[in-house]
Amino acid sequence: MDNDRMASGAVDKTMIGWREWVSLPQLGISEIKAKIDTGARTSALHAWDIEHFQRDGVRMVRFKVHPIQRDTRQTVITEAPLIEHRHVRSSSGDASRRPVIMTQIQLMGRTFDIELTLTNRDAMGFRMLLGRQALRGRGRFTIDPGRSYLAGKRRVKKKKKKIKKIKRKPRGE
Repeated sequence: MDNDRMASGAVDKTMIGWREWVSLPQLGISEIKAKIDTGARTSALHAWDIEHFQRDGVRMVRFKVHPIQRDTRQTVITEAPLIEHRHVRSSSGDASRRPVIMTQIQLMGRTFDIELTLTNRDAMGFRMLLGRQALRGRGRFTIDPGRSYLAGKRRVKKKKKKIKKIKRKPRGE
């Protein structure tokens, strides 16, 4: 058994760190950094400009996401069927009513469905929180709180700003 896998009964669970890069393919988000938070029951995604509407009798939400922290240039506008609204208490103790969607997540080569609440996480350190409901079941994962990015580092690199060099004439010419 290698260091990134741990036996738990008869089921081998894949080891993940306390933060990982994940994909939300149905939402058009190729990568987003998620904090793995077993203290949180539900998972949360940073979203704003949340618009409720109906399509063919199905309740939907359309919303915007900045998937990369401190990068407001990259914006994903996406939509998903609305499951319900749920009252969620944040870590600071504040309760809010949030829209809940179901979507697929890709983590460590696995794809599975998770529920996500949509909320503004601008002031938080991570654009996404992966809660214990998403992590449990079918021998999914074991978390190593001392490690990060066991699924790999960010795949899409930030574009570096080009700096124009200005040629100056030497003084006295």
